[in-house]
Amino acid sequence: MEIWINPACSKCRSAVTLLDAEGADYTVRRYLEDVPSPEEIRAVLDRLGLEPWDITRTQEAAAKELGLKEWPRDAGSRERWITALSEHPKLIQRPIITAEDGTAVVARSEEAVRDALGRGA
Repeated sequence: MEIWINPACSKCRSAVTLLDAEGADYTVRRYLEDVPSPEEIRAVLDRLGLEPWDITRTQEAAAKELGLKEWPRDAGSRERWITALSEHPKLIQRPIITAEDGTAVVARSEEAVRDALGRGA
C-alpha cells in the first residue's frame, strides 16, 4: 500500500495518523517532490475508476492560471489533463491510497482511509 501525501496537508496527516494507529504496512510518497509520471497518474486513475478532472484541485493557483475550469472534460482532453497533473502536481487531490487489491481511494475522510484498509491493505 502506498499513500501519496503533501505533509503540509491536514487531511494527509490525519490519514497517516490513522494508518499508523491501525498498524498498516505502507510507504509514503511525497508526490510534490517525487512527481508522478503521466503513466503513474493513468495507473492511479484506473485504480480509482476516475477521470483526471475528478482528482484535480481546481481552486489551486496553477489551475486558475491554466484555465482548467474551461477545459473540456471528455476522452479527447484526457491526456491534456494528465499532462497538467504531472507538470503541476499541486493540482492532484490528496491523499491517495493505493490498496493491495489493486484499487485506490482518495482518502480525504476517516471512512475512506478505513475503506482502503479493508481492501487487503
